[in-house]
Amino acid sequence: MADYNMHVLVCGGTGCKASESEQIKNNFKKYLSELGLADEVQVITTGCFGFCEKGPIVKILPDNTFYTQVTPKDVWEIVEEHIVKGRKVKHLLYKDPKNDHLIPDATGMDFYKKQIRIALRNCGFINPENVEEYIARDGYAALGTCLSEKTPEEVIQVVKDSGLRGRGGGGFPTGLKWELTRKAAGDQKYVVCNADEGDPGAFMDRSILEGDPHSVIEAMAICGYCVGADKGLVYIRAEYPLAIQRLKVAINQAKEYGLLGTDILGTGFHFDIELKYGAGAFVCGEETALIHSMEGLRGEPTVKPPFPAESGYLGKPTNVNNVETFANIPVIINKGAAWFSAIGTEKSKGTKVFALAGNINNVGLIEVPMGTTLREVIYDIGGGIKDGKEFKSVQTGGPSGGCLTKDFLDVPIDYDNLLKAGSMMGSGGMIVMDEGDCMVSIAKFYLEFTLEESCGKCTPCRIGNKRLHEILDKITSGKGTREDLDRLRILGNVIKDTSLCGLGQTSPNPVLSTLDNFMDEYLAHVDEHKCPAGQCKKLLHYSIDDEKCTGCTLCFRNCPVGAISGEKRSPHYIDQSLCIKCGVCLEKCKFGAVLIR
Repeated sequence: MADYNMHVLVCGGTGCKASESEQIKNNFKKYLSELGLADEVQVITTGCFGFCEKGPIVKILPDNTFYTQVTPKDVWEIVEEHIVKGRKVKHLLYKDPKNDHLIPDATGMDFYKKQIRIALRNCGFINPENVEEYIARDGYAALGTCLSEKTPEEVIQVVKDSGLRGRGGGGFPTGLKWELTRKAAGDQKYVVCNADEGDPGAFMDRSILEGDPHSVIEAMAICGYCVGADKGLVYIRAEYPLAIQRLKVAINQAKEYGLLGTDILGTGFHFDIELKYGAGAFVCGEETALIHSMEGLRGEPTVKPPFPAESGYLGKPTNVNNVETFANIPVIINKGAAWFSAIGTEKSKGTKVFALAGNINNVGLIEVPMGTTLREVIYDIGGGIKDGKEFKSVQTGGPSGGCLTKDFLDVPIDYDNLLKAGSMMGSGGMIVMDEGDCMVSIAKFYLEFTLEESCGKCTPCRIGNKRLHEILDKITSGKGTREDLDRLRILGNVIKDTSLCGLGQTSPNPVLSTLDNFMDEYLAHVDEHKCPAGQCKKLLHYSIDDEKCTGCTLCFRNCPVGAISGEKRSPHYIDQSLCIKCGVCLEKCKFGAVLIR
């Protein structure tokens, strides 16, 4: 094995791969080979660094230089200047937007300063397809400790003492779930990893599986030892090809090293893992629907009890945890319950991974201690709102979460506080909106998603959400009334109280939270038939100012439906009966003659 003097880490997450990071890696290898440096400089693909807004990212070790927005054409310059001559390539370094200072090291960036990476500890640091690199960072040490030094009951107690709660959205105490599965009677038990991540804009679990698959495999084996299971299943959506590929590689490597399969580490414990593919149904994130899908049935939830811990996959006791929950387990075993529980709040321990998206400067994947405020996430880590606009709302918890105003910016993030505020933790989606967003349209957008994803098994979700959507469509079309606002609230609460599973029980949240926090916008839509944000097309009115119009015909020539008429060098006119509110005329006019209200 070569003794490398320098390491080049190239982000290999899905986002950066879409921006040619694979070609960046290949160019590094090519140029280093041509210079005879292939045995001195190692080039590896890592998982996601998290700072997606600035990808593709390349990190150089040992000096920890962090290059952003690298292209394949930049590689030769990095090789020639940095690797050969020892000079940093300044135009590829991160520039602090507050003072324009160049920051070569990620530890100096605001994006990373307030993060504590536990679930993401190895993402961006190791080659996810090399088990030896995982082992070098204490990988499988926790499994060895559990199998050789602790009884299943002792391991479960450690997990209980840590305060770890399920990161899939429900927040159920992980150790208690393991204990219930262990106590359940059954000749066969199963451990299931829920990797069916369906929230729009969410990519937490995918990034962990792409960047650190062995952490999930190790945790599933530990769980199997604790609950008495010898079989593990990962339910993963088929449109995660990179995560699937790296999981397959990791499973095969673990088997080769005696870390999966029969007689693991010579302890007599047997545990194996197989993959089950989902078709991308959002409802299959609910554990009973997920189990039915794995069994080849329709992905529909069932009434609980019995819970999966009693009767799950194939009617056997089954423990279901999501990817992020499992990723915390090895660290908890290695560092202890007290270490983990010292992070976070009284009832929400540890950290939480969020996919930060929307109208924010630093889009990316972050991991922060429970108790961090929304303000810290949005302004310190996220870098504030794009283009200097005003913050309007943040939605936490994915399409079933609530939309919170600036009044909640100083709320510490944890399970209970977000519920009190009218939102939820969910699996970790966090979408930021600015003054240009219409909150009525936002509520309608998320309801369209949950309406589409409903399995249709129960009437409140299947029919109730359809009626909610019809009312919202009526309001955004300028035909709503104040009575419709009352209907929205009554119907939303009925759906929450009577739906079968978590999808239906939380689907009205965007509607109810926007009614609570943005009633002025709803009133503008129903009383004045106006959309203050200018987003609801049917409420917009385009016209042409006779005094400003020069008759250049640009609007006339570009109107897709022929709604504009007029002679050259004479004012033009928009036929409102034909106008589809597309905004092309406003975009093309060079004289400010097109008006919108």
